[in-house]
Amino acid sequence: MGIMKKRKRHGFWRHIMQGILISAGLLLINYGFCVYQVYRYSQPKPLHHADAALILGAAAWDKHPSPVFRERINHALILYQQGMVDKLIFTGGTPKTGYMTEAAVGRRYAIKKGVDKNDIVYENQSRDTWQNLVNAQAIAANNDIDSLIIVSDPFHLARAAIMARDLGMNNIQISPTPTTRYNSLMSKLPFLTQESGSLMMYYWSHALTSIIKHKPAS
Repeated sequence: MGIMKKRKRHGFWRHIMQGILISAGLLLINYGFCVYQVYRYSQPKPLHHADAALILGAAAWDKHPSPVFRERINHALILYQQGMVDKLIFTGGTPKTGYMTEAAVGRRYAIKKGVDKNDIVYENQSRDTWQNLVNAQAIAANNDIDSLIIVSDPFHLARAAIMARDLGMNNIQISPTPTTRYNSLMSKLPFLTQESGSLMMYYWSHALTSIIKHKPAS
């Protein structure tokens, strides 16, 4: 009887370990797929004309864009000056009351660089990428903007583009900033790791939300 109990106990722990190893393997495969997507979406692609460039929000320092935000705006300005887009959409609120919103800072910067204020639309309530896109979608609809070029840092664009697709924003292109603060290998790796993890978490949360939403009522 003692031998049988030991075999059952060992068999139980063997199944537990097998389950852990399989789960870890699936997790690693899932993460590797997200790394591949983040890298693939970060690569520049040929663009065609769109109604507007959507500049995703980033940190602003008082009335000035942070280096990351400035590079996003500068890239959108090039698209505007080249005639690739007719308008600019700025998104982003502020983490502190009393400070200019990210969108207002972006708008102010673009006007100083010669953009006609009538060619700028913006929202100043969003706090993250999902809200940026949701609010920008509403702004675009209210301003007869049918096509967008989403502008952001290279490794951020996979998550942004996939979120946009899930929101039904089908007529979009993406354009990574050619210049970014994440230039060195030491700065790229943490950002790649972070964005790949964030994309994986988004996939999981989106799948869970879909399951809950379509779960039959008992």
